[in-house]
Amino acid sequence: MASEKIIAEKEKQVKELAEEMKDAALVLLVDYRGITVESDTQLRRDVRKTNASYHVIKNNITRRALAENKIEGIADELIEGPTAVIIAKDEYLPALKAVYKFAKANDYYKIKVGVIDGKVTSEEELITLAKLPSKEELIAKLAGCLLANVSKLAATLDAVRVKKESESAE
Repeated sequence: MASEKIIAEKEKQVKELAEEMKDAALVLLVDYRGITVESDTQLRRDVRKTNASYHVIKNNITRRALAENKIEGIADELIEGPTAVIIAKDEYLPALKAVYKFAKANDYYKIKVGVIDGKVTSEEELITLAKLPSKEELIAKLAGCLLANVSKLAATLDAVRVKKESESAE
């Protein structure tokens, strides 16, 4: 039987993880089986750049933290084997894109399941979201479209002005 000290430490870990998951934009569970130390270090750096955290923690602690946040609907088999937890507080897309990019380049690294704003999200849905253009890319495209339309409008207005000037000169 586990000592009181070990039980207290595990309860503390559950509480800390549950608190971090609370109100998180994204909780992502991934299978990191086969990752090298070098790749793991790089992935952690990439995840931190997106203002997210990366945890390798026991599955029972993960299960209990999810339960404490009343997150249900994640199949038990998805929380088996080597499972890392990525948590993004503010925006879910940057962290999801970083993990997807890494998983795409490394066949052994698998996205299992995620929770976006409290809703359990399948691997397929997560990958679909990760493939979407970023907010900055969408804004740039919108600005390009607006700029092109403003240029056309300016050219049209100038043509109308020239035509009116030539008509009034006659």
